[in-house]
Amino acid sequence: MGTNSGNSYKALRAACVVGVCGLIVLSGCSNGSSAKAGKVDTTKPAAKAAVAQDTVAPAPAVAEGPLDTALYNKIIHRLANGDSSGRWPVKTVYPNAGAVLPFHRIVAYYGNLYSKRMGVLGEYPPDEMLRRLKVELKKWQEADTSIPVMPALHYIAVTAQGSAGKDGKYRARMPFKQIDSVLHMAARINAIVFLDVQVGFSNVQSEIPLLEKYLSMPNVHLGIDAEFAMKRGMRVGKNVGTFDAADVNFCSDYLTKLVKAHNLPPKVFIVHRWTQKMITNYKQIRTRPDVQIVMDMDGWGPQQLKMDTYRNYEWAQPVQFTGFKLFYKNDVKTLAKVKFAATSMMTPKQVLALKPSPIYIQYQ
Repeated sequence: MGTNSGNSYKALRAACVVGVCGLIVLSGCSNGSSAKAGKVDTTKPAAKAAVAQDTVAPAPAVAEGPLDTALYNKIIHRLANGDSSGRWPVKTVYPNAGAVLPFHRIVAYYGNLYSKRMGVLGEYPPDEMLRRLKVELKKWQEADTSIPVMPALHYIAVTAQGSAGKDGKYRARMPFKQIDSVLHMAARINAIVFLDVQVGFSNVQSEIPLLEKYLSMPNVHLGIDAEFAMKRGMRVGKNVGTFDAADVNFCSDYLTKLVKAHNLPPKVFIVHRWTQKMITNYKQIRTRPDVQIVMDMDGWGPQQLKMDTYRNYEWAQPVQFTGFKLFYKNDVKTLAKVKFAATSMMTPKQVLALKPSPIYIQYQ
């Protein structure tokens, strides 16, 4: 089943890259259908953070004091959702005090301020984007009243590119003023922020430290996208990249050092994957009390394909927590080159019914 699901996703992605979205595209993260769908244009003015007052309910406060281990155990057993395989809940270290997970379910909007096609975060003006996020937060809270929802803005701070750039790394680093804009938007609704990194032909060892001043903040967390971690002979938008456990561990170790140095609560660390090879040697991924790792199923397509992929890679290869990505456009798209027809986007109740129940939800 894993091989069939993986091959089906490869067919979907190939159709997107070659038949629908053109050649210069971030295939896993593009919402659009134009030839420049995943490419940011940093020569144009980006969206400016609005300053209007919001009526969005603030995020729940993270508990202070010692970790409530009894409540932690209760929630992670509930998240296992009756799984009888012995994989879930995962036996890992307890987080340090102030941990976001599993005491909250994070609901995030994803994107880049320079592109309307890379996700809902950059598709709409800030007021409209935050209003739409509020609607989704309400849906998730109603679907599961036992875990409070926490809003998040998940910003692509380093984007893979179809062009080599001056240093030949096929990635673009976003200016800090744009990260500042996202922080400003997040503050309006007391949301946390994720900075996502697509390394291209660079690596996490080079890219992550450049974000240190933000990752040293208590409300800023990290995401890495293996799809765009290119190796020799690969092309952005043509091949699916890969990270090894060593890359994940580097990021986790780096975050741990920042947490200790600045006396921060544990960091949430999102690792995107939707194929077997995107994350190699998963059993060697180390869990730490200062970092909470979420393996996020970020593939798009019909409902059954998404559920199969989640089971084949996130359920079958447990690390710590799981996430699930929903695409407003690509999850309901029909592609003539593959056998899968369009379906409706999965509802919160359908996603929560998965084993294990995802604790991180992302919308693109």
